[in-house]
Amino acid sequence: MAKVIETRITIQAPLSQVWAALTDFGAYPQWNPFIRRAAGEVRPGARLKMHLQIPDGLAMKIRPRVLTVIPEEELRWLGSLLVPGLFDGEHCFLLKAVEKGSALLVQQETFRGILVPFFGGMISRGALRGFEAMNRALKQRLEGA
Repeated sequence: MAKVIETRITIQAPLSQVWAALTDFGAYPQWNPFIRRAAGEVRPGARLKMHLQIPDGLAMKIRPRVLTVIPEEELRWLGSLLVPGLFDGEHCFLLKAVEKGSALLVQQETFRGILVPFFGGMISRGALRGFEAMNRALKQRLEGA
């Protein structure tokens, strides 16, 4: 069973600036209310260290593996709870140029695994709120007050 959540936001900034902000993990504590800390290389196969804060909920540490890096287009990683197949989350940032000088950011997660029917709704609702908070914070960071 799979459960997919997705958010979209248009940011009045070029793709290059949005990509730079998404991949500058060291700056996440300054602006990102959802992924509070992140570290690791932005390259396929790299293992990342992340500290997530679900709005009004649980804090989690994850160690996802980077799957796809297409600069200014796609960043994708896969994380697992305890062991692969139990509760996996494949996270993706997709970028697309829209109006002149603007970028559409699609943030998506696909949850899979045997625990999804039991915890998927609760976790995906929290993650959805986290994505929305992160999107708003990124927009504010790149567009200004």
